[in-house]
Amino acid sequence: MPKGHSLRLTAAAAAELGRQAAVAGTPGMMHLDLIDGSCERWAIRLRPGHLAGTPIARADGITLFAPAPQQSLLTGLSLDYRGDLSGGGFLIRPVGSIRACACGAAFSRSSDERPTTQ
Repeated sequence: MPKGHSLRLTAAAAAELGRQAAVAGTPGMMHLDLIDGSCERWAIRLRPGHLAGTPIARADGITLFAPAPQQSLLTGLSLDYRGDLSGGGFLIRPVGSIRACACGAAFSRSSDERPTTQ
């Protein structure tokens, strides 16, 4: 995992990723990839396992993998998790010229165009 080219994980995100990986039978391994978002250009998709990616973040016993071509898009982001009695979800915390939508699950970089609605 190259220095300076990784996504940051909060303790809450690492704990929830670890829980989901264990439940899915892939302890310590989760995969993140970017798909087209609706409110911003990119949305995150998290799945258990390695799924042929490269490691982009490690924290508290969990390694998060992503496709190598998407690594540069993830630089400067922090993945958080918020939960309460009614549920929970992962949130993107942007830095600098990166903007996140109100739901917290999608983001755009200043060079991205917003997707067109179909």
